[in-house]
Amino acid sequence: MIEGMFNTGSMPALERVVAFTSQRHQLIANNIANLSTPDYRPTDLSVSEFQKQLGKAIDARRSNHGSARGELGTDPFEALETHDNLLFHDGNDRSLEHTMQALAENTMTHNAALDLLRNEFNLLQAAIRGQV
Repeated sequence: MIEGMFNTGSMPALERVVAFTSQRHQLIANNIANLSTPDYRPTDLSVSEFQKQLGKAIDARRSNHGSARGELGTDPFEALETHDNLLFHDGNDRSLEHTMQALAENTMTHNAALDLLRNEFNLLQAAIRGQV
């Protein structure tokens, strides 16, 4: 019964978003740390692929259970090299502007998902206390 409280509604999707943005943040931080490393190629996670994967998982959960209940399985995240930056003479493929933009967008998505998840937990807490 308690497990069902956490596997309903938007909680599983928000949990997946937080996990994705956490892993992406680590990759972006690694890219920043290696901005001046010769022959370094930045890596990132595909946001569009994650969104597609999450959408399919949500649709599968709805079709299997007829509602927004149950586990939300998605494939593991795979880091890919990015090649959309300038290639410098030292062989490094870097763009500080693109990297910082990705970091800012990822941070905003992460914080928004955490705020929504916190609101879900606050609602559960209020319901348990009988304040709803």
